Amino acid sequence: MRAAAHNAAEAGARLLVTAEVSLTGYHLGPRRLRQLAEPGDGPMCTEVAEIAAEAGIAIVFGWPELADGNVYNTVRMVDSTGTTLASYRKTHLFGDIDRAIFEPGQTPVVQAKLDGLTVGMLICYDVEFPETVRAHALAGTELLVVPTALMKPWEIVAQTLVHARALENQIYIAYVNWSGSERELDYCGLTRVVGPSGFALHDDVHGEQLVLADLDPMRIWKAKQVNDYVADRRPDLYGSLSTEPA
Repeated sequence: MRAAAHNAAEAGARLLVTAEVSLTGYHLGPRRLRQLAEPGDGPMCTEVAEIAAEAGIAIVFGWPELADGNVYNTVRMVDSTGTTLASYRKTHLFGDIDRAIFEPGQTPVVQAKLDGLTVGMLICYDVEFPETVRAHALAGTELLVVPTALMKPWEIVAQTLVHARALENQIYIAYVNWSGSERELDYCGLTRVVGPSGFALHDDVHGEQLVLADLDPMRIWKAKQVNDYVADRRPDLYGSLSTEPA
């Protein structure tokens, strides 16, 4: 984390985004993750805040958060002074890997202002539900950061779905994945920053590396001049989508 923060800052970046549960690893098993879980003011979060201040860069990072006897899959954003801007708990749990240890969060939209940009946060499986990203777009999110632990053979999520989410909501999405293996999981990499027109701002990333992208809020405005998906909605027709099937 310290090396990545300094490398990113030296390259001119203002924000470093890391993968899902980046401080411990994701697929360690319930027993190990519970052993590693810490509250939001624990030593892991404290050290990341110190790294952010030392490098002079904002950081998004994840850890197993211990709170009220439960463990949450949590991501936090700190600014370049190490001050906490926002924390978000994963709301959509993925299979037994998540449900065996984590409690779901209950707050769907968490945002913070960073360098004048409205930054929202989701975690991995959350972005695979169109409602979550649309909720962010409606709330004014301009950059949605999504730490993830996407494994093979689900490359289509990174290569297609994330692009569609950015396009249909006309926002930037930074989707940051692990690479390599963890127990039986084989992560597919494919970290990407996608612009509001649905195109990645760089080539595919398959291994571990620092990905740099420049975000221009004017690109959001320009995309909406062609067609504004949020403004052109017909919510009067969609009421049934928010109700449980009979």
